[in-house]
Amino acid sequence: MKYKIVMLFLASGLIFSCSKGDDNKETETEQNAIVGEWQITELQINDQTASDIAKFGKQILDDLTEKECIILTFNFKSDLTVTSVNSANHLDINATPTGLDVPCPTEFDTETSTYTYDGSVLTTIDENGQTILLDVTVNGDIMTVDASDLDIENFNDEGQLIFKKK
Repeated sequence: MKYKIVMLFLASGLIFSCSKGDDNKETETEQNAIVGEWQITELQINDQTASDIAKFGKQILDDLTEKECIILTFNFKSDLTVTSVNSANHLDINATPTGLDVPCPTEFDTETSTYTYDGSVLTTIDENGQTILLDVTVNGDIMTVDASDLDIENFNDEGQLIFKKK
């Protein structure tokens, strides 16, 4: 089960926003909306229909967010590069008599890629050369990523990952 939770965070680490050149001012605004540093803060799921794995992932992310731990951050730059800082591979999940103990990770993996973003679809290339397309909505300082686009077993149609702009 720990593996599947880690896979959720790893797959979300593949998310790289996009920005597409266009002379239209509206498109320029959409492109610029994603520029900046974004930190994951929440997994929104339907508690009535979500799998136990999704609920477990949400519980872990909620706990780490409450502790102000950095789990996944994206820094989208105007030069169409994005850097991800991801600590999912370094999570230490422990069951205790009083519940889960998940200390803040101290190690991170960093990856840089290019991206495009058209205001609704984020396109990037992962480390294997595969193109990744994600439905992304930016509304002010909140970025929402459709978790079903991550194509992770037991997380399809499970909800949305929420990022907050720093």
